[in-house]
Amino acid sequence: MDELRGTIERGLSQKGWPTPKWYETTAEDPGRGQAEQAVREGAELVFACGGDGTVMAVVTALAGSDVAMAVLPAGTGNLLAANLGLAGDPATGVQVALDGGRRRIDVGMVDEHCFAVMAGMGFDAQMLAGTSEKAKKTIGWLAYVVGAARHLRDRPMRARVVLDGKRSLARRPRTVIVGNVGRLQGGVRLLQRADPADGKLDVAILSPNSLAHWARLSWAVLRRQDRVPLMETYTAERIEIHTRRPEPRQLDGDLIEPGRVLKISVKPGALLLCVPLPDGDPDLAYDVSVAERNAESIRE
Repeated sequence: MDELRGTIERGLSQKGWPTPKWYETTAEDPGRGQAEQAVREGAELVFACGGDGTVMAVVTALAGSDVAMAVLPAGTGNLLAANLGLAGDPATGVQVALDGGRRRIDVGMVDEHCFAVMAGMGFDAQMLAGTSEKAKKTIGWLAYVVGAARHLRDRPMRARVVLDGKRSLARRPRTVIVGNVGRLQGGVRLLQRADPADGKLDVAILSPNSLAHWARLSWAVLRRQDRVPLMETYTAERIEIHTRRPEPRQLDGDLIEPGRVLKISVKPGALLLCVPLPDGDPDLAYDVSVAERNAESIRE
């Protein structure tokens, strides 16, 4: 962590920025309280230094404000950093924050929590639960493949998916994923048309029920085919997922309590995010703004 701290402070100093304030996360508060404190103390730019839990907590604190957020991957997983093309490279994250652009993106809401990448119920959360922290630190995103393999033969959910309070879909899926952007761990793009600034969320209902089905679905996703077998996609501003029994649930790769209901809504343009210049991810095109001069860092 000292190396990360040095990287951030050197990068800021080279651009004439002051030494940042540091706020340590805790097991009880992975970043939301610290980010809210930074905003109260006048921060205009907050670095979220950590994994998915820290980033989600900071997103929740900053959503709806004019304070910019920069993502610095420093944990065992970081889906938003992966979608920015920043995974494993904090120095690039600092450069993006100082020399890149700013873009307002949508965030999803579940109760009082925000997410910037994806929420899910079913297999995707089971995969996360079955992936050990030790394996993630040792082999990175490949650890999720091991976690997924443990649940390929699990029985499907009995679910009802309601879109914008109008369309109700009765299904027996393995998982329902609601995405703001489209890329999963390992660079796999599940939602080809996901746009984080269109005021809507993309919904994928995956219904494989055999290993052969999983193979067909995975092959189509890896090849980025427009039509993926055993997967339905929709867009909506409000999504409700109701199941007959409690199911595992996740927000931005971080597990939350299992439940029988997952209600999700979108907050359009709620997060001001530091994004790369045009040679970065096309899904996160940018608008350049004047760089702020008051930086705070939230780290795990």
